Amino acid sequence: MTVRAKICGIRSRSDLETVVTAGADAIGFICGTTHYSEDALTAEVAAELSAATPSFVNRVLVTHLEEAGAILDLADRVGVDTIQVHGLVDRATLRAVHAAAHGRTIVRAVHVTGADAVARAREIAADSDAVLLDSRTADRLGGTGRTHDWSVSARIVHELARMGRPVILAGGLSADNVEQAIAAVHPFGVDVNSGVETETGDKDFTACQAFVKTAHESDRDRPVPFPPRRVPELQRAGSRR
Repeated sequence: MTVRAKICGIRSRSDLETVVTAGADAIGFICGTTHYSEDALTAEVAAELSAATPSFVNRVLVTHLEEAGAILDLADRVGVDTIQVHGLVDRATLRAVHAAAHGRTIVRAVHVTGADAVARAREIAADSDAVLLDSRTADRLGGTGRTHDWSVSARIVHELARMGRPVILAGGLSADNVEQAIAAVHPFGVDVNSGVETETGDKDFTACQAFVKTAHESDRDRPVPFPPRRVPELQRAGSRR
């Protein structure tokens, strides 16, 4: 199966047009943050960009919010297909978000800072539809531009395949290393942000296109299909083209 490519940190109409034209399968809007991100948007701007996104591209809310009600309310306001819970959220909150997602796919981020990430990923997999593996620093929950130990990520992919949970790999990826990353980890999808940006922080078409093309042409073993949405009708906060 084709490795899916997500490009995160969309912050303008120009970024949106660039990544859609480059062929991204999914795009991320960073909104509701507790840690620093240059790409953080207001709910109003995120909703405008979400409504302008073509219907064949999956819209992902990436948020650090830690209360289930606030997360779900923000997802409604922005109008997204997927909620990426990227903050310091406990299992009870994740379970509440998953239960009230109204058909949206729930992706939980796990920071791979050591071998203990394997157990953490296994624990939260039951309350999410997929797990995203990312790097972190003391002041950033994502967008670090740093890779982590891919051997740990590969173990997580193996463990979660038994549960039927796909894994998305993030953290320091670019067109230059994504093929190597896929060969090492065998993820369902790959996620990039700063690795496809210009010096001014805008999305670069050539870099985005190369990243997506490389991901789509890379082979991966033990494919784990993404689970279908639990509810066919998805309430959307904005219209789409």
